[in-house]
Amino acid sequence: MTVVSATSLGHLSARWRPFLEPILLALTGLALGAGGVAWLFGAKDAADVCWMIGTAIAIVPALLWVLIALRHGRFGVDLIAVLSLGGTLLVGEYLAGALIALMLTGGRALDAAATRRASRDLTALLERAPRFARRRVGTQVEVVGLADVDVGDILVISPGDVVPVDGRVVGSAAVLDEAALTGESAHVDRPPGDTVRSGVVNAGGVFELRATASAEQSTYAGIVRLALQAGAESAPLVRLADRYATYFLPLTLLVSGVAWLISGSAVRAVAVLVVATPCPLLLAAPVAIVSGLSRASRAGVVIRDGGALENLGHATTLMMDKTGTLTMGRPVVIDVIAGPSTDTTEVLRMAASVDQLSPHVMAESIVTEALKRGMTLSLPTGATEEPGRGVSAELDGLRVTVGKLADDDLQTTWAQGALNRARLDNAAVAWVCVNGVPKGAVLLRDPLRRQAPRTMRRLREAGFNRLVMLTGDRAEPAREVATVLGLDEVYAHQTPADKVTAVRAERNRAITVMVGDGINDAPALAAATVGVAMGARGATASSEAADIVLTTDRLDRLADAMDIARWSRRIAVQSAVVGMALSLAAMTVAALGWLPPAPGALLQEAIDVAVILNALRALRGDPRADLELAADTERMLQGFAAEHDELRDSLIEIRNCADKLADGADEAALQSLSRAYALLTERILPHERAEETELYPALAAPLHSGEATATMSRTHAEIQRLSDRIGEHLRLAQAAGGIQHDQIDDLLACLYGLYALLRLHFIQEEESYFSLADPDTAAAPAPTKPH
Repeated sequence: MTVVSATSLGHLSARWRPFLEPILLALTGLALGAGGVAWLFGAKDAADVCWMIGTAIAIVPALLWVLIALRHGRFGVDLIAVLSLGGTLLVGEYLAGALIALMLTGGRALDAAATRRASRDLTALLERAPRFARRRVGTQVEVVGLADVDVGDILVISPGDVVPVDGRVVGSAAVLDEAALTGESAHVDRPPGDTVRSGVVNAGGVFELRATASAEQSTYAGIVRLALQAGAESAPLVRLADRYATYFLPLTLLVSGVAWLISGSAVRAVAVLVVATPCPLLLAAPVAIVSGLSRASRAGVVIRDGGALENLGHATTLMMDKTGTLTMGRPVVIDVIAGPSTDTTEVLRMAASVDQLSPHVMAESIVTEALKRGMTLSLPTGATEEPGRGVSAELDGLRVTVGKLADDDLQTTWAQGALNRARLDNAAVAWVCVNGVPKGAVLLRDPLRRQAPRTMRRLREAGFNRLVMLTGDRAEPAREVATVLGLDEVYAHQTPADKVTAVRAERNRAITVMVGDGINDAPALAAATVGVAMGARGATASSEAADIVLTTDRLDRLADAMDIARWSRRIAVQSAVVGMALSLAAMTVAALGWLPPAPGALLQEAIDVAVILNALRALRGDPRADLELAADTERMLQGFAAEHDELRDSLIEIRNCADKLADGADEAALQSLSRAYALLTERILPHERAEETELYPALAAPLHSGEATATMSRTHAEIQRLSDRIGEHLRLAQAAGGIQHDQIDDLLACLYGLYALLRLHFIQEEESYFSLADPDTAAAPAPTKPH
């Protein structure tokens, strides 16, 4: 006799399931229907034969499903289905057996259909994986396999192509569809020099891309590998059902046995088994969990399996890396300081020209800032880079170095002033030296993610009661970030080993989630109960060590995933509990002899369909978590957000005016005051008035109250008051031929106060309102256009 192993049965079932379940459903339905027709024509024996065949058809796969469950170490509710099918044959209740067979095969077919629907977003990632690339060498373009693409290769991306590797746009700008990774439908413009992630689609004309990573190390490859593991029927999906089955199975057998002993009727015992057939447990809970996986993937969150989703749903401790997770992970230039007889524009141009050859993240930021300002960079020669120190190259006949300097080299007054400014702003300094002499400095700072404060509040509301930050950075900037975000604890100066130790300590106390994005975060992600990788820019190693990958570079997607996890688990538990409660009620009625097997089978069928349809609600998500914004309001938010980005750089003009006035009330200070007032009247005040009259009324409906913007309106009034006061000082100074001594103190208070107020106001609006909109939504033109 040939012995078929449970493993072989499992592979056979997985391979043939797309065809097997519809065929089984058709055969059992045909047997039931044929028996019904025979019964109507009075051929009761023929009807019984048809129903008996239908029952027998279902017994065989039911036994296979029990064996597969045993192979995975599960022994539970599948057994009830086999017992009820066998019991109907033994007591001659063939109609009830045929109904159970149809119910069982129909439920499995419905489960398969729901699983396919729920997992289509995951499989779409696999289907879209690029297979080849077009590489340009000189004037020739050749088609090569992805494995043959090297860093530095120039790739030609045609319209409709999936970008095969991570890279940087060269030549003409690119228009990209990033919906597959971010879930956002709006197209995104990427200018020359901007970075592009693999997996996005070229939605515009042909453009060229300089590869910055191999295919194996690119963003999309790591996401595809994770999606391959996100099986629709992984073991964690069934754990919830098995947990309830631990109590439901013995209870069912007990009620059935008692009914038989008291009544002496095996038919009554079979009736109990029939209404206890456990489709709500077998199908409803997995469908809800898999539906949650699908909804998460559409939100830009790929979850490895249902176990990770379930754990995320009742986690209480969240640990986060700072750089790239809470901050952007991309330093931005906040100021350029020039030494004596040197121009700030030339300092930045020299720094960016040399940094073109450096892969360092700060070098990339300096180059990006120079290109954004429209500078034409020179091509350096003889470049050398010393790790941790900087890069040096020949530029226009001069030896230019960009990087760190020892304190002994910073004895000049201007250099000490630049260093003090950097310390006050918690900024990094890239010194620009020409032939070994410092000529300028570029100050960079890693900005906090705009949506980070709101995300932290949402995560606390979702159930996290402890928020911890881990960082290898210094304590001062770490404490500043923690204060803004309201974190519970901060660990600074952390090595990868320190992070692992901290995560393990937290995990021993509670279910812990760890979020990170770099290679050094991978061990900590693996040590957590649930590891979450910022996979949009993060290292492949961290993505593969994680249980969850955020495919879009948005921290708020973690809060979305938390909402989805809790909602999906709630629906799964609700479906299972309601289904079992209805089954228990039907079992009681059947045990009393008031519900024969055939009507009981019909009743159980209705229960199964109801709970499975309820489980599919997890695809839609929790309606209470949705904040509906009208399309016009969302575009308006994006327009004002873009204008904020432009105005923020201009605010320094107000502080510079105060600094000049503090140095002396001369003609230069008066001219600076005139420029600052022009900035206020021509750009900032029209922007604030447009917010007051257009944006705030539009936000009243989604925020359910006009009071939600009341404090911001009061700030607008204060900005107007201080601006008017500065304008009056300017008119007095112009009438008197210069700034008078008695004006200086009040002017300084107004200028410094207005500068601080505007910065705080911008941050408050961005955190409270602008973060409500998707950042990739196409922005409408802002009502006020900066000059």
